[in-house]
Amino acid sequence: MLGAYLPIIVLVIVAALFGLVSVVMSSIIGQKKPSPVKLQPYECGCEPVGSARERFSIKFYLIAMLFILFDIECVFLYPWAVLYKRLGLFGLAEMGLFIVILFVGYIYVWKKGALEWE
Repeated sequence: MLGAYLPIIVLVIVAALFGLVSVVMSSIIGQKKPSPVKLQPYECGCEPVGSARERFSIKFYLIAMLFILFDIECVFLYPWAVLYKRLGLFGLAEMGLFIVILFVGYIYVWKKGALEWE
């Protein structure tokens, strides 16, 4: 039983060791010459404006979560599209039901006003 999981365990150990060795070696070998320019925050090549401690509206986080939710659900369309012919009519019906449920959720969120940007 454990033999089936041995390759996964070895892969996790190798990945963890690679990450740990990379961090340790970069701290040992890497140059450490801090300067005011290097310690300055970098923001897309532009001078930083405002404070990093700025508060955002809860509406911003709500819209971000909804975007991620609907975006992740759209990812489920790709495997279906790849196996469309093999799944046949049953796969089409199931994906139709999935899209209807997704659309009902979208309409609900829209009617509640969660997508209104003020």
